Amino acid sequence: MANEEIRICAKDAGVRFWEIAERLGVNEFSFSRSLRHELPESQREKICAAICEIARERKGARA
Repeated sequence: MANEEIRICAKDAGVRFWEIAERLGVNEFSFSRSLRHELPESQREKICAAICEIARERKGARA
């Protein structure tokens, strides 16, 4: 998954970068800057997992 796909995935899920950064325990601005360059696969997987968790929690809260 390319970093552009991370941006699209977050946008489609309605998840903000600050929420992802908070979940990962990093600064929001550091997270945004890290997306300027291709990330290692392991880091992309962690980010995608965080996006999915946040989106799932929101769905659970609405139900």
